[in-house]
Amino acid sequence: MRKYYQYLGLALIMVFSFYYTEKIALIVLNKNPLMQSINEKKHDYEESFVNATIWGDYIIPGINGLEVNARESFYNMQSLDAFNHYYLVYNQVKPEISLEDNKDKIINKGNSKLKQVSLVLSGVSIISDYLMANNYKASLLVDINTYEAKSYFEVINNEKDAFSSLENTLNLNKENKHICVVNENNYDVCRKNKHYLVEPTLSLGSNNYIDVKNNLDSGSIILILDSASLSDVKLLLKEIKYKNYDVVYLSEIISEENV
Repeated sequence: MRKYYQYLGLALIMVFSFYYTEKIALIVLNKNPLMQSINEKKHDYEESFVNATIWGDYIIPGINGLEVNARESFYNMQSLDAFNHYYLVYNQVKPEISLEDNKDKIINKGNSKLKQVSLVLSGVSIISDYLMANNYKASLLVDINTYEAKSYFEVINNEKDAFSSLENTLNLNKENKHICVVNENNYDVCRKNKHYLVEPTLSLGSNNYIDVKNNLDSGSIILILDSASLSDVKLLLKEIKYKNYDVVYLSEIISEENV
């Protein structure tokens, strides 16, 4: 028993030793002129989070805030021995109202502050060939028969009967974004698996280009149906470029990460 207390005493001494050593190191670090400069200026470069917007069953994702990690920023600038905001290191600050806490809600738009749109392809066609040839990002709905590993596009599980089987394959190939473009066939299984539930903002078909163009906005998630023509897609891409929106993957437009 005596040895037990001796070991316990040594352990406590070590713990308190580490604690006070860390405290002393922090005091010394905070007196460093470079660290003081970082602490004085960091608030000019931090950003507040943007809360997600919820109404009924729907949600628009928020945006994380950015908080300067003073210590990591110091180590990043140490070789310069001078403050340079390009070397600041940030921590992501989760919004108070976040998509991550409301994954039962349906996303039908990305955050408009980010000036992004996303294209979702219902299948492979001359449209997907054109997008790939011109280096456009897009997400592709796949099932167990149409899935191909290491696709150019971001693949989204759209399987009805073999959802779990395709899910396992996507996990194995590290391609699973845990997103569902929801419909009456997959809503329950997607919600059960805690996937992000997405309902496109707009759908481009065979004869509704003008309507899609007129309603195109920052944050739009556009489903390109099999019936859409390549000429209409080209016009849509011109309109997206004219409005100075970036075309990003579905996983990017719904993400709350502040990049």
